[in-house]
Amino acid sequence: MKEKILFLCTGNSCRSQMAEGFARALRGGVIEPRSAGIEARGLDPRAVRVMREAGVDIAGQRSKTVDEVLGERFGWVVTVCGHAHESCPVFPGGARVLHRGFDDPPRLAEGARSEAEALAHYRRVRDEIRAFIESLPEGLASG
Repeated sequence: MKEKILFLCTGNSCRSQMAEGFARALRGGVIEPRSAGIEARGLDPRAVRVMREAGVDIAGQRSKTVDEVLGERFGWVVTVCGHAHESCPVFPGGARVLHRGFDDPPRLAEGARSEAEALAHYRRVRDEIRAFIESLPEGLASG
């Protein structure tokens, strides 16, 4: 049976979407991934772009609030930002919570002097998320 994991972030627009996409593409045989946010801000176009560069299409994913998935049973909830970790609700069925924070690409890109510089932030965080996802589900126990 697949490990059902929720990746939770503040806006469900970038980091949690990347994690869901990589989990489905790289670990779909052992993980059933979902993502949500404390609020739903829409899918970040730069996140879609850098994921496509990595061979993963997340354009069909949808930004969701945590309220939309509260009725689901998850083995793990992985918070990928500090705000989500602090705001994480209690999920039914005793889901375990792991915090694995990643820098916020949109915030880092605010000070970028060019689109190339902005995308570099997204690519770095994308690659960090990919490395984390590649360790799953075994990496959950060592979190």
